[in-house]
Amino acid sequence: MAPQSSEEHRNKERVRSSMDRATTIFAEKNIRFTELRRKVFEEIAQTTASVGAYEVLDRLAKKGTRLAPISVYRALDALLEAGVVHRLESKNAYFACSRLHQPRTGRRPMFLSCETCGTVLETDGEDIFKSIDGAARNAHFEPRVKFVEVSGTCQECAAKRKDKG
Repeated sequence: MAPQSSEEHRNKERVRSSMDRATTIFAEKNIRFTELRRKVFEEIAQTTASVGAYEVLDRLAKKGTRLAPISVYRALDALLEAGVVHRLESKNAYFACSRLHQPRTGRRPMFLSCETCGTVLETDGEDIFKSIDGAARNAHFEPRVKFVEVSGTCQECAAKRKDKG
């Protein structure tokens, strides 16, 4: 077996920490963190990119857990309810909340999705939401904005493109 790289070690630690924090959040919210929910969350937490429900299903099947799609969707619903994953509407894909390790501020996040590598970053979007709320109020409109998603290129992909060009 090959020795583990420092990046692999950091990823394992990040996933372990995410699992621990998710366990705590489920307990605080008095929601059962079942074995299936744990498995689905772990598959999502292992990547910084968003993944679709069928990709999670395939990953679990490769590890010997065969499920019906509805089972994965139910697990995803519970993970969304607990706030440990988010859903990218544009891709119908899910990613682990990167702010699990930060104190809850009540501020709403904005999602930055790289079109090249699929990485999803989460950043404070409260000022954007305030602007949306203000514009809607001026138009006598009640918004139901849950999140703001911005597509573009992450720093790493931009640097790679610059090096090639």
